[in-house]
Amino acid sequence: MTTAYHPWGRVDADGTVYVRTADGERVIGSWQAGSPEEIKERIVAEAEQIAAEATHWKSSGERMRELLEEWKSAPHAERAAEAVLWKRLSAARNAFTKRRKAYFATLEAEREDVRVRKEKLCADAEALSGSTEWGPTTSTFRELMRQWKAAGRADRDAEAELWKRFRAAQDKFFAARAEVFSAKDAALREHAEAKQQLLDQAQALLPVTDFRSARSTLRGIQERWEQIGAVPRDSREHLEAGLRRVEDAVRKAEEAQWRRSNPEALARAEDTVAQLRSTIAQLEEQLAKARDRGDARAERTAEEALTARRAWLTEAEHTLAEFSQ
Repeated sequence: MTTAYHPWGRVDADGTVYVRTADGERVIGSWQAGSPEEIKERIVAEAEQIAAEATHWKSSGERMRELLEEWKSAPHAERAAEAVLWKRLSAARNAFTKRRKAYFATLEAEREDVRVRKEKLCADAEALSGSTEWGPTTSTFRELMRQWKAAGRADRDAEAELWKRFRAAQDKFFAARAEVFSAKDAALREHAEAKQQLLDQAQALLPVTDFRSARSTLRGIQERWEQIGAVPRDSREHLEAGLRRVEDAVRKAEEAQWRRSNPEALARAEDTVAQLRSTIAQLEEQLAKARDRGDARAERTAEEALTARRAWLTEAEHTLAEFSQ
């Protein structure tokens, strides 16, 4: 095969296709041996495939330009055949250009729609940036961020500018919230320290020996406790449980004193002791008589009854003794 020449370039003997440029020749492809009509049919077929199927627009556009350069460098085919092939090549190039333009037009419309949606999200975020409704506004910002991510991307410049606005609105709100929460947390820690001091004073009342004095002191502690206010969550249970234990101890001491000073309860306790003592005396007399007459069954019954009544008397005397303390 001899080298084929063309004003635009040449095809070497080994099938290498060169294009002539201001800087010299540049290799743009190769073609297999065959008639000029067959090298150009291949070029057209590839161009038509690109026009119909290509989605990688940059690389496909570059390849389409290379095919045009190959066409220009390839030997001329018969005039009629070359005209038909050139018409097909031109149609493929036009179809590719139309598809690419349509794609980018659609893409541009989609990006404009995204820009409009994100513009609104920015406006919503900016309107909320000065809110002090910390809980609800935090939830709203979380939802706005979800919508932002789902919206897609606008063009590069618009996306960067919109994100800058959206982020600035977020940062303003969360910085203010963090400042308030930090101050609140410091105050809560101070409250916890103050309540711990009160709890130490309350626990010093245990064990309760004078319920009236303990009750008066505890009432003052409780009033100051309520005035202090809230504490951090991680301290709350420890402090509240400690104070409840002291309150329970003072209440039980007061109830015990009330029982001891209740005339009706004292009378019932005295009456119970008296009745049990009388019953025990009667049972002791029955036991003695049973032994005298040798009635083993009656003796056993009297001993069992005595054992039970003496145990009851011990408990009743203990209860009665509490009233005198």
